[in-house]
Amino acid sequence: MSASPKIRVATTWLDGCSGCHMSFLDMDERLIELIQQVDIVYSPLVDAKTLPDHLDVGILEGSISSEEDLEKALEFRRHCRILVSLGDCAVNGNVPAMRNHFKLADVINRAYRDNVTLQPQIPSRGVPALLSVVKPVHGVVGVDVFVPGCPPSADAIWYVLSELIAGRRPDPSSVTRFGA
Repeated sequence: MSASPKIRVATTWLDGCSGCHMSFLDMDERLIELIQQVDIVYSPLVDAKTLPDHLDVGILEGSISSEEDLEKALEFRRHCRILVSLGDCAVNGNVPAMRNHFKLADVINRAYRDNVTLQPQIPSRGVPALLSVVKPVHGVVGVDVFVPGCPPSADAIWYVLSELIAGRRPDPSSVTRFGA
């Protein structure tokens, strides 16, 4: 009897706090069981620097707030058979989208000029170009599974991954809700 092949999983975080990845790590000893069933081939949790061409599952945490976020989301959609929007920032924009009520120029001035006492200036290098409007992941690419929560619990993430590993579409609403 041959072992079934591992599914290939990639994760990344966009604009957010990385709390969803911390919940991922909170699966604790279940991570050992998980790693027997999946290959995490790209993630802030592993050392890989290049997103592989063909992936079974891609997991995006955070909202689309910058050109860099947009490029990552588009790349994940191109390479992933199933795309998971993980956490309230990815699902609905959450805290990063609070800036949508203001003009982008006003937000940048507030951050880099108004609240700075030493050398106030708008950075020109090393900071990704912001989009005028923050969007949830599904605002720019198709999403297959939505997992709300701020952050989603380790149990909810475990449930979603277990269902995907088994070849089933998970119903995250049975284990999670917005903001919890």
